[in-house]
Parts: sequence; C-alpha cells; structure tokens
Amino acid sequence: MSENKLVKAIKEKGKTMEAEMSFFDHLEALRWHLIRSSIAIVIFTSVVFYFYDWIFDTIIMGPSKPTFWTYRMLCALGDFLHRPGFCIDKIHIQLINTDMAGQFTLQINSALIIGLTMGFPYLLFELWRFIRPALHEKERKAASGFVFYATALFIIGVLFGYYVITPESINFLSGYTVSASIQNLFDIDSYLSSVSTLTLATGIVFELPILVYVLSSLGILTAKFMRETRRYAIVIIMIIAAVVTPTPDMLTMTIVSIPLFGLYEVGIIVSAVVEKRKLQRQKEAGL
Repeated sequence: MSENKLVKAIKEKGKTMEAEMSFFDHLEALRWHLIRSSIAIVIFTSVVFYFYDWIFDTIIMGPSKPTFWTYRMLCALGDFLHRPGFCIDKIHIQLINTDMAGQFTLQINSALIIGLTMGFPYLLFELWRFIRPALHEKERKAASGFVFYATALFIIGVLFGYYVITPESINFLSGYTVSASIQNLFDIDSYLSSVSTLTLATGIVFELPILVYVLSSLGILTAKFMRETRRYAIVIIMIIAAVVTPTPDMLTMTIVSIPLFGLYEVGIIVSAVVEKRKLQRQKEAGL
C-alpha cells in the first residue's frame, strides 16, 4: 500500500515538474519575443535619430504651421463652399524651453515615441507568434489576419489623429485666451505631449473592432448587446469626441464622431460573425 502511495507521489511530482518546466519554457519564449520587439523599436528609434532634423521640422512641428496639409485642405474646402472662416492662415503658438536639458530630452523622448509607433506592427507580430502555438487549428485560421487588421486599424487611427484631431486641437488651444493680458507661451514638452497623446490615443481607439473580436470570442460580448446599447454608445462617443477635440464647433465634433460611430457598427458586425462561427462549430461537433 505504502509502495503504491510512493509511486503515486513520484508521478504527481513528475507532473508538477513537467508543468513548471512548461511554464518556464513559455516565459523564456516570451522573453525572446520581447527582446526581438525591443531590438526592432531601438532600430526604428535610431533611424528617427538619424533623420531627426527633417522629422522634427516636418512631422512633429507640422501641425503648428499654417502650411500643414490639414489647414490647406480646410482652406480649399472653404473656397469651395464659399466659407472663408474655414481657412486657417496663422497658428498662434510660441514654443519655449525652460529646462537646461529640455531640448536633449525632447529629442530622446520624441524619437522613442515615433520609434515605438513605427515598431508597433512588429510588436503585434511577435505577440501573435507567442499566442499562435496555444491556439487550435480552426482558431488559428479564424485569427490569421490579426496582425494585418490590427496594424491597419492602428495606422488609420494614427493618421486620423495626426491629420484631423491634432491640428484642430492645436489651432483652438493655442489661440484660446481668457484675458488679453495673458500671453500664451507653451513649453515644448507640453506641445510634444499633446501631439503624441492625441495621435497615439486615436490609434489605440481605432483598435475597437479587435477588442470586440476578442471579447466576443470569449463570450463576454454579443452583437445583440451592442445593438441594444447603441444609444448609450452614441452618448459615450459624443463625450469622447468632445474631450479629444476641445473646439466649440459642432463640425469638428461631427468629423471626429463619424469614424467612431463607424467603428462601433463594424464591431457589431465582427461580433455577429464570431457568434455565427461559434454556432457553426457547435453544429459540426454535434452539440
């Protein structure tokens, strides 16, 4: 009897050690995925450092210049609609640096932010490579376009944030005053923070369909629930649009709100497709 207990204890210990080894193997695999992602981000950051003069003048400072693409398109739209108020020919912004190492840290921080943005697709690719072995074959096929769709949505969101939300916000905030006796002088770190936050936040918000796909796959979210709560979603979207675009006009809020409404509707379609595939798999399994 005692021998059987001993054998059983040895077997249980063996299973435990095997599980522990498997856990540490996964940690080791994750470590290398993170290392490769970090190397990619460092490479992109180094490229940004090399071309920093052009990147700073053209990309980072772009929304602060009246020659920026968005302002030129608004002027063209104003001419077409015979609304001269659309045209923005001057940005009331003066940037200063108040720290001894301010411009040095500016270059490091901005290069790292842009490098991280450029390396985001590769980070998603490494994440997919880490998750993929744990999925069944059907799940792999269903999620085979994860990297492509997540990257495409992120890039579209970043471009929308950079070319629509950021210039509108900068134009409004830089010219907003409560008194003529107060002069607006903005720290360069504050400017960089505004540009990067508005741009990257929009890129992340555009990942909504991916989030819906994951939650629907886990059974947490359904298309029916999203349809029933659409009215509440509209209110939340309008609040988000009002927060990220601190401009008083309804036109800007509408421009920002329309893509968010579209993303929500796409999310409903994604959730419905996931549910349909689940039912199909259950039928095939005879459940």
